[in-house]
Amino acid sequence: MNTTYAYAAKDAQSPLAPVQFERRALRDHDVQMEVLFCGVCHSDLHQVRDEWRNSIFPVVPGHEIVGKVTAVGPQVTRYKVGDRVGVGCMVDSCRTCPSCTEGLEQYCETGFVATYNGVDRESGEITLGGYSSTLVVDESFVLRVPEGLDAAGVAPLLCAGITTYSPLRQWGAGPGKKVGIAGLGGLGHMGVKLARAMGAHVVLFTTSPSKIDDAKRLGAHEVVISRNPDEMAAHANSFDFILNTVAAQHDLNPFLNLLRRDGTMTLVGAPEHDHPSPQVFNLIFKRRRLAGSLIGGIAETQEMLDFCGKHGITSDIELIQIQEINEAYERMLKSDVKYRFVIDLASLRQ
Repeated sequence: MNTTYAYAAKDAQSPLAPVQFERRALRDHDVQMEVLFCGVCHSDLHQVRDEWRNSIFPVVPGHEIVGKVTAVGPQVTRYKVGDRVGVGCMVDSCRTCPSCTEGLEQYCETGFVATYNGVDRESGEITLGGYSSTLVVDESFVLRVPEGLDAAGVAPLLCAGITTYSPLRQWGAGPGKKVGIAGLGGLGHMGVKLARAMGAHVVLFTTSPSKIDDAKRLGAHEVVISRNPDEMAAHANSFDFILNTVAAQHDLNPFLNLLRRDGTMTLVGAPEHDHPSPQVFNLIFKRRRLAGSLIGGIAETQEMLDFCGKHGITSDIELIQIQEINEAYERMLKSDVKYRFVIDLASLRQ
């Protein structure tokens, strides 16, 4: 057991505040790590404020974690003390269902164990996340962080990166494909970077003309103002794939109209209320598909990290101290971040 310092919300109305607790003693296959950086995901805010009505308090958020191995269990074979590692949204799954055996633990038929606000399959304890000084995770759910990448910039790859990488790979983004990215936030800016590195022709959709220059800096070949009907009409029936990262409720039909025959639009943004139902004929007459996608399995997440290492891709971040987290949440609600807050946990270790 080791004392861990963290920030937690004691209930849905309370700001995050310092706490301490004991991490579990190392099991045979456990990796203990010192948490160096943790990204701030919008889902952290949803959980802390119980907006999804499933939070178990106290909540210690954080599932975009980069750290350094400080101890390993007696049967650990993949990692050693000193290794730079990452942990994403999952820390366990049943490992035996069809999805798990196919390397798709995120779709575990009995439900994966979330890095925080999940239930440990062995002890029944509630998992506590990466806004903390240390973490203990089974080695099967630990990832290797490529050398040469900025550790703080890697942290959001463990959620925002894999959330966009997985559907881009699943639906074949690459040379000769025209790919749209809707929204330029924490997810969207990663979608632009990854789709460009995969070799696709990338078009960014935004409602904000002020984002045009930044979208092109990040790798977009073209930028379309989605509120401009003429700009949208110019791209009708031309996209192979659209990755929709917008988390606000909106009309999907204008984007479906842009798909060519057999094109797909995949939703990864999670709105508080469902989108209005799309017009069925928009789908029927071009054999278009509307899909969804949830993070990625462990093997695919490692593949994503290696891809980012090869192409020098990290998230665009603003580094904050843990003491600034409540202010960061308020700024995140106003979209006042380019493009992901990352917490430097050094102050918790002093």
